[in-house]
Amino acid sequence: MLHAIIMAGGSGTRFWPASRIETPKQLLQLVGKSSMIRQTADRLGDAFPIDQRMIVTNTRLVEAVSRQFPELPPTAIVGEPCKRDTAPCIGLAALLISRNDPAATMVVMPADHIIEPADRFQRAIGEAADLVDAKPSRIVTFGIRPTYPAEIFGYIERGKPLDETSAIAFEVEKFREKPAAETAASYLASGNFYWNSGIFVWRASTILEALRKRQPQILKKLETIVASWGTPQQAEVFEREFSAIEAVSIDYAVMEHAKDVVVIEAPYEWDDLGGWQSLARTVGTDNHGNTIVGKHIGLKTSGSIVHTSQDHLVVTLGLQDTIVVHTPDATLVANKHDEEGIRKVVQELQSRGWKEHL
Repeated sequence: MLHAIIMAGGSGTRFWPASRIETPKQLLQLVGKSSMIRQTADRLGDAFPIDQRMIVTNTRLVEAVSRQFPELPPTAIVGEPCKRDTAPCIGLAALLISRNDPAATMVVMPADHIIEPADRFQRAIGEAADLVDAKPSRIVTFGIRPTYPAEIFGYIERGKPLDETSAIAFEVEKFREKPAAETAASYLASGNFYWNSGIFVWRASTILEALRKRQPQILKKLETIVASWGTPQQAEVFEREFSAIEAVSIDYAVMEHAKDVVVIEAPYEWDDLGGWQSLARTVGTDNHGNTIVGKHIGLKTSGSIVHTSQDHLVVTLGLQDTIVVHTPDATLVANKHDEEGIRKVVQELQSRGWKEHL
């Protein structure tokens, strides 16, 4: 059967002050009429029944996620006791699914991407699942054709074209780390590289075998956790064993070493909504290049991003290329071109012990 795994444990620090520890980016309504995680689940459509969906998040977010998904049973929402990146998250989900469905095919996706339209996404997932069914040892991922030399994304270098599917698909030559500007420009010019979307389709058994070969200590601890699942010792074992795991991404743990990998050129629109500037791509801009969410008056304001509520007016006068974000207890005013610096703001709050603003 086909199972959907939504990874929802991120902190979304580049969206501070809207994104907080208790309400990170994936739980916010930044674009559209529902939260990012709700949109992610809804675009799955009817291809994934309720009992074939799982959300892996952080323990502190389980209650908030559960409120957004009243249709899911409590067992479908797994709360990790601490953050250990994507490889342990995916390995745990694969083990849990395999208990009742040893031949399970997994579709793994982040909770905070914008993907439209949903029907093209569903069709692409079906094509990827068919490729896995044809060769169960195969791993399929989705590449996004780059539109500019992005330094914030990993890249996938494509190889020979695959002729066994109607989708535009290629063998994967190599996964590349986030590049420097000059390298990113060369990737774009070559036409042989995709942005790595972080969405994968594979058999649960395939990814578990890959972890067994590349990360045996991680898998051993995950197997200990799952062995206690459903027992009175579950919480204790989960916290002890998971906390002892080394944090590692699935790209580093598996994808950079995998041999039989196929990349499908995504037939849908995609954005990872990585920070405030990404709202311009999804919400749009006015005649002065401003992106506005909420109640705002702008005089002599251009190239700026303003995010507030409908009951709190923000007025900007003489601003250019500025981010202004208002929340009830914190307001951010930042240079739009130093968006990465927002992470440093969060670090400064942590160093000062101002937990009420994190």
